[in-house]
Amino acid sequence: MAAPMRPLVVSNLLTQLQQAGRRTYVTSKPSLIASRARWTPRPVSSQIALRQSIRRASSEAPKPKKRFSVLKWTWRATYLSALATLGYVGFGIWEMRNPEDQPEPDPSKKTLVILGTGWGAVSLLKKLDTENYNVIVVSPRNYFLFTPLLPSCTTGTIEHRSIMEPIRNFLRHKKAAVKFYEAEATKIDYEKKVVYINDQSEIKGDISATEVPFDMLVVGVGAENATFGIPGVREHGLFLKEVADAQRIRTRIMDCCETAVFKDQDPEERKRLLHMVVVGGGPTGVEFAGELQDFFNNDLKKWIPDIQDSFHVTLVEALPNVLPMFSKQLIEYTEKTFQEETITIRTKTMVKNVTDKYIEAESTGPDGKKVLEKIPYGLLVWATGNALRPVVKDLMMQIPAQKDSRRGLAVNEYLVVKGTENVWAVGDCAVANYAPTAQVAAQEGAFLARLFNQMAKTEEIEHELKHLSVEQEKAPSKEARDQVFTEIKELQKRLRRVKQIGPFEYSHQGSLAYIGSEKAVADISWLSGNFASGGTLTYFFWRSAYLSMCFSTRNRVLVFMDWVKAKMFGRDVSRE
Repeated sequence: MAAPMRPLVVSNLLTQLQQAGRRTYVTSKPSLIASRARWTPRPVSSQIALRQSIRRASSEAPKPKKRFSVLKWTWRATYLSALATLGYVGFGIWEMRNPEDQPEPDPSKKTLVILGTGWGAVSLLKKLDTENYNVIVVSPRNYFLFTPLLPSCTTGTIEHRSIMEPIRNFLRHKKAAVKFYEAEATKIDYEKKVVYINDQSEIKGDISATEVPFDMLVVGVGAENATFGIPGVREHGLFLKEVADAQRIRTRIMDCCETAVFKDQDPEERKRLLHMVVVGGGPTGVEFAGELQDFFNNDLKKWIPDIQDSFHVTLVEALPNVLPMFSKQLIEYTEKTFQEETITIRTKTMVKNVTDKYIEAESTGPDGKKVLEKIPYGLLVWATGNALRPVVKDLMMQIPAQKDSRRGLAVNEYLVVKGTENVWAVGDCAVANYAPTAQVAAQEGAFLARLFNQMAKTEEIEHELKHLSVEQEKAPSKEARDQVFTEIKELQKRLRRVKQIGPFEYSHQGSLAYIGSEKAVADISWLSGNFASGGTLTYFFWRSAYLSMCFSTRNRVLVFMDWVKAKMFGRDVSRE
């Protein structure tokens, strides 16, 4: 009870202090009170004593605690972190926009020619020290395409330029200048060490075809879409490998919707036009089917309500289930989610023929019997299989060691094309006992960059050793010879360390796939096992993972803005 009384004590002392400055009436006799009074001041010592008492009481009183101190410091830390992040991003953008001058390639060094600007080639170029070689890049497209988000471009969730990074944007930041030719490699002459290239652009100069000599060659041209010899696929189906493919699919979707609601359209024809068929149950086919169903649920049926009773998506897969690279529980979760979204999954169904209005498919019934049926469609997207490009086929025919290879260039553990000494292959055009995925190609490119950098260091050290050997022979005294010999031993130790680079080993980081309705599945390698998850939280992880894997800060900002724009305003339903 002592603490609550302290404010009262202080108040009483203050009152006494106020009275100390006043004059009070002092009477010697009661009879004189009415007649006169004498003013007497309170002694100074009494006033000092009162002030000291107040100070002691005030010091003993409990000090009020500082409220919200933790929140205040948290806000300050957040504010400073935001400023630091903004400064870092701003500096990165400024650095990207202002490249430094580059020295020209040294013709005396070996010429390294890289074919392609896909995952393998770009991963190699990012980590390659271009000062060690005379580097030349040849590709028919002058940009890198972040293919995992290509299905989102077909429905307008992401703009195609947001996932494109011009190849010159990062080549201009290399230590030494890199020559780039926008052309298609038509033939590789292994004996002459020459690549024949052809400019495929509409505007051509005086030279339509030319030769590019090489000392070292990396083939990363990827693969074409495989049709498995099925009639009509290439004529009537649409693929999903390039930006132009995504644009054609988007145009076809809107054409089908607008034609379906045309005046006096036949009901059966409307049903056919609004039946979207996707062939291929891998990540590309599954993600496109999910994106397409989202496009219908969130946008198309709002702005074109006449199609909501006829629009339907069907996924056709020849294997017993979709997403064969995922765990069984995630496959079941995907199939259940598709069932909730009214997406039909046709497994154990093989396409035999394709016409302009229907596909002929052979399915296996529960009793094991084969049934051939016609499936009408308005849009057919072919998202399965890879085939060799002509330039790769031609190179394989020149090398006897490649005669038994069918799926691509057979390589050894160092990604050297078998039967050659100075040709390497990465990505979908190489056969290295791994799945043809972007993850594999990126790791192969990074491995080759380390290998080439080590090879350059090895040659430099060996050249120094030869020079020191000559110096040792010409040394005028024993002390000079011993000093040179010590340097030789140190260089030999360095050489042994540099040469200790092991073969390529693929490290699987996991698999991701979007399945629609803001849900995704993830099969991630974790410690010694796999971590499987699916749902809305996995969808946010899928987005953050793909955002972090984008090529540059520019791509990340553009993709994020596209996601925000699609969430706020919806997807665009215009035809183009």
